[in-house]
Amino acid sequence: MLLNLNDKKAVVAEISAKVASAQTIVVAEYRGIQVGHLTQLRAKARAEGVYLRVLKNTLARRAVEGTAFAPLASELTGPLIYSISDDAVAAAKVLNDFAKTNDKLVIKAGNYAGKSLDKAAVAALANIPSREVLLAQVLGMMLVPVASFTRGLAALAAKKSEGDAPAAAAPAAESTEAAAE
Repeated sequence: MLLNLNDKKAVVAEISAKVASAQTIVVAEYRGIQVGHLTQLRAKARAEGVYLRVLKNTLARRAVEGTAFAPLASELTGPLIYSISDDAVAAAKVLNDFAKTNDKLVIKAGNYAGKSLDKAAVAALANIPSREVLLAQVLGMMLVPVASFTRGLAALAAKKSEGDAPAAAAPAAESTEAAAE
C-alpha cells in the first residue's frame, strides 16, 4: 500500500493522537500469521479497548518522537503490529494472550509510562490483574477488619445473653408464679 505525503501525515497525526493519551505501547512481530488469526486478534483488541494496527516503522517512529515512548523507536524494525492502550495492562494482555496460542506472534518490546520493556517485562505486565479485580481485592481487604469487628460484637452479645439467660429466666419464672397465685 503506497501512501502519498498527505496520507502519511494523516497516519502520523492519528497515531500521535493515540500515543498522546496512551499509557502502554507493545509491539510484536507478526510474520507468518494467517489472516483469520489476525482478524481474531483485532476483534479481541477492539473488545478490550486496545488500538491495534500494522504501521510502517518510519511513521511509527515519527509518531512517538518527542513523547515518553521515544525510547521504543530503536526497537521498531521488521514487520510489526502495534498495540496501544490507555489502560496500563490491556495492550500487553491482548498480545501476550494471543502469543500463548499462536507461536508466530513474537512480542518484541513495549513501553509503559516511559519505561522500556523487554519480552519478559511485557509478560509480567500482562499478568497483572485488571483494574476492576484490583479494586475488588482492595475493597475485600478493607472489609476484613469491619467484618471481624462485627463478628466479635455478635459473639460478645451471644456470650452476654447466655450469661444473662439463667438469671433472666429465674425472675421471669418467679413473676409467672406470682401471676398464677
